[in-house]
Amino acid sequence: MKHLLFAAGILTATTAVAETPILTVYTYDSFVTDWGPGPQVEAAFEATCACDLKLVGIEDGAALLSRIRLEGARSDADVVLGLDTNLMSAAMDTGLFAPNSVTADYALPITWTDPVFVPYDWGYFAFVHSADVEMPGNFRDLAESDVKILIQDPRSSTPGLGLLYWIKAAYGDEASQIWEGLSDNIVTVTKGWSEAYGLFLEGEADMVLSYTTSPAYHLIAEGDDSKTTALFSEGHYMQVEVAAKLVASDQPDLADQFLSFMVSDAAQSILPTTNWMYPAVTPAAGLPDGFETLTTPQKALLYSADEAAALRGAALDEWLSALSR
Repeated sequence: MKHLLFAAGILTATTAVAETPILTVYTYDSFVTDWGPGPQVEAAFEATCACDLKLVGIEDGAALLSRIRLEGARSDADVVLGLDTNLMSAAMDTGLFAPNSVTADYALPITWTDPVFVPYDWGYFAFVHSADVEMPGNFRDLAESDVKILIQDPRSSTPGLGLLYWIKAAYGDEASQIWEGLSDNIVTVTKGWSEAYGLFLEGEADMVLSYTTSPAYHLIAEGDDSKTTALFSEGHYMQVEVAAKLVASDQPDLADQFLSFMVSDAAQSILPTTNWMYPAVTPAAGLPDGFETLTTPQKALLYSADEAAALRGAALDEWLSALSR
């Protein structure tokens, strides 16, 4: 009898585990690190969903779209978190993403009405450098200087792609000339943000492409006020990061629940001091102390999703041509 009871207990436990729904979210590598938002987001969501949240880190933001395109409807992902407005049109063209039921009181610098993609944070691209060194205040001066920079590949990284649009938005038809001037400033082009920022912290370059919010990490997490960002007179390009569910998800309701969670106070209060970006919805407690010290661009640059899609090929060709010379 004891053996029968023991076997029944195992069967009951196995059945309970099997019935726990799994929600698989593809995101970028830095999101799932111990110091990123992933662990806290996972714990907070699982406390409300009676589910198992599986976060899968896949390089940088642009690489996520490539992975989803490759896997298609056979993908294990229910949600993709880490695309941005520059990739939204290309993502929609795949036919793999579905509308959601999310509503939120967004605190974005732009009006948000898209029915498929849910914005969860935003920021401005910028070059981070040591605060005790004066740096050029525009791309032309940077190109004429001896300042060494680290950037990311626009084919795999959303910051890298953002830099293409930043220069294109600022200089239009003269963008190729700017890239030619910058080519000898570039120490290396990394596949993703984490690699570039790590090299910068190791002293491999004077500046690294990142965000105006990046110095908040050093100030709040490390008590270090030695980093700042260079304010460029042309303005700074914005990034709005988004998440969306897949048409082929076998957990569509749970996916919607997760997307709604990402714009709830529980998640939005986590993001500023883990993802080091501005929240898409203002947390009840406001922004953390230290964010008021960040530099604020005088001019914001941003292409619509359709404009970004139309310009991507030409902007990428300009970049490749300049760096191959």
